[in-house]
Amino acid sequence: MTDNDTTEPTDGSTDDVRTDGGVVSQERSANYLESEVNILSPSTPFMRDHLRVVWGGFIAWLVIVWGPFLATVLATDTMTTQLPVIGFPAHYFLVAFVAPTGSLVLAAIYAKKRDQLDEKYGIDPSEVETETGSESAAATDGGVDK
Repeated sequence: MTDNDTTEPTDGSTDDVRTDGGVVSQERSANYLESEVNILSPSTPFMRDHLRVVWGGFIAWLVIVWGPFLATVLATDTMTTQLPVIGFPAHYFLVAFVAPTGSLVLAAIYAKKRDQLDEKYGIDPSEVETETGSESAAATDGGVDK
């Protein structure tokens, strides 16, 4: 049997069951929205992939936002020289323009990657039901006890 072999499920469902070295996965039948979230031990393949995106974005954010500060501390002479085109010191330009712009670009990249993950695992955000209960009723009546 190869990694991509498809076998019939034993529970009578019509979902494809894929085997991968003895590990059986049913991507379509897993309920990713109701699984326990544990950042140290993700319980689903979706959560593992999502954490990979989150940690990659966090590391990129650290470099973009804190890199100019660290470079200014380590190489003060280089970072405090005037840039020829704009006339500002390099550290000022990096902190004032590159860091905020980089953060916005990272947010857009995260949103695109998250949409790709949702599509890969068959998660439709429009199908998520909101819980209705006494808490939501209290929030909508202005906090007045009846």
